[in-house]
Amino acid sequence: MKRLALAALAVVFAFGGVYSICQAGETKAKTEEIKGDVKSTTEKAKGEAKALTEEVKGNDAKAEMERAKGKAKASNEKAKAKVKKEKAKIE
Repeated sequence: MKRLALAALAVVFAFGGVYSICQAGETKAKTEEIKGDVKSTTEKAKGEAKALTEEVKGNDAKAEMERAKGKAKASNEKAKAKVKKEKAKIE
């Protein structure tokens, strides 16, 4: 009887451990996604700030280039975040 109780207890702890590991992976994945969104927004805002500075100077062409660079960097950050999110889900 004692062995049966110990076996049942071991099974409960084993499944509980697996469940907590799965939860940890999803939490980390969500964290990576949020960090990527924040970095993406930051890069886009930096590009817009540089563009506005160039517009004040009168360089409309350079302003458009800075906006495009900001959008490209934002897209790059989103892509990196997506990769990290998938990697975290696997772990």
